[in-house]
Amino acid sequence: MEKVIIYTDGACSGNPGPGGWGAILMYKNNKKEISGGKKDTTNNVMELTAALEGLRLLKFPCEVDLYSDSAYLVNGFSQGWIYNWQKNNWKTSNKEPVKNKEIWEEIYKMTKIHKVKFIKVKGHSDNEYNNRCDELARNAIKNL
Repeated sequence: MEKVIIYTDGACSGNPGPGGWGAILMYKNNKKEISGGKKDTTNNVMELTAALEGLRLLKFPCEVDLYSDSAYLVNGFSQGWIYNWQKNNWKTSNKEPVKNKEIWEEIYKMTKIHKVKFIKVKGHSDNEYNNRCDELARNAIKNL
């Protein structure tokens, strides 16, 4: 399997409010930046969207290291939350409906195609790729 590295970030101006997302995909010597935005959304939706859009660009099954500063996204998989939600008919441990279920389901489908490792990075720190994704996300908000 080919190895791909994806960095993702989401941002919101107000929560909810206008939001943006950014992702950087790195494969061999290639680097691709993508971003987008939405007029009325939440920070978590943008974090999830960044990951989903990055994974959607992959043209064949890959081994992916996906870096995000979103504990929400990373823990959803690394702590196994998503598997419990599925077992419990998309209800949280408090019996509440899982927020952003549609995006979680799409990311989950991607993990069936690709071998994805979700890795937490510290946000707004010294990680150049995370900082660049943040910049892409914020620029996407400005361009709405």
